[in-house]
Amino acid sequence: MEIFNLRSGDEFIKLGQLLKAIGAVESGVEAKDAIQEGLASVNGKTETRRGRKLYSGDTVSFDGREIKVQ
Repeated sequence: MEIFNLRSGDEFIKLGQLLKAIGAVESGVEAKDAIQEGLASVNGKTETRRGRKLYSGDTVSFDGREIKVQ
């Protein structure tokens, strides 16, 4: 499992932003398309909203990777 650390002072990161930040997608459009196709899950449930806010403790699964937000 990979760990993604929120920036100091940030309470959350949006799902699309996380996928870009970890290099899983190259652009916001690519993130949007992948998420809308149901390729990402948050805490074990398929998520289709790229604006879904992720907080410390959330786990994202995408393209065979698991990322824990902290």
